[in-house]
Amino acid sequence: MRDAGNIRDVAALGVDYIALDFNPKSPRVVTMTPTHAGIIPDKASPTRGKLGGTAMVGVFVDEMPQNIITRVVNFGLDVVRLDGSEMPTLIRNLRHTIDPDLHPGLQIWKTIVLPASADRDACREVFAFASQYESCVDALRFVIRSSGEDGSGGHSDWSVLDDYDGPLPFILSGAIGPDDATRIRTYSHSRFMGFDLDSRFEATPGMMDVQELKSFTEQLKR
Repeated sequence: MRDAGNIRDVAALGVDYIALDFNPKSPRVVTMTPTHAGIIPDKASPTRGKLGGTAMVGVFVDEMPQNIITRVVNFGLDVVRLDGSEMPTLIRNLRHTIDPDLHPGLQIWKTIVLPASADRDACREVFAFASQYESCVDALRFVIRSSGEDGSGGHSDWSVLDDYDGPLPFILSGAIGPDDATRIRTYSHSRFMGFDLDSRFEATPGMMDVQELKSFTEQLKR
């Protein structure tokens, strides 16, 4: 997200995390624009205390460690989410630089992409690859592509996670939309910690549809 008012409105719904995208190739990229311009970014940006318990996540893709560190400090990030090809050695060095001197208790999440089809062998290979992060991150974010050509339409097959038996908790992501409330309510996995709502709840890139989100969260509570 980018807009200060939109962030406050979504936080008021009781969400646990809100993400700021620092990938320069993203249409949602957050730059170092002063907050008085109405866009979230610099040292005055909302933090956990100002958002009623909602934590701030920074999204990075193969970014230089120094740039990640700068944004953790300037934006008061609670979580660093790594969506690129970052390897364990880099992640360990990043954590040792930030925690505890700059941000005690900072969490680091690693995104892992799974195939759209329920190919058990292919998924086991991905889980084996993901196991190298067990000693250096706090959680995984599994992105399950839908069968749609662009990965944004239709339903993704969550059963591909049935064979995941790693120790890390995970966030479920990929083509989750307003019609998935019942699926989420009934989904069960011992390591499932939450789900990621993104483009299918946007009014425009970086602007969430607050009413759509409100309706969705109310359905989850039924």
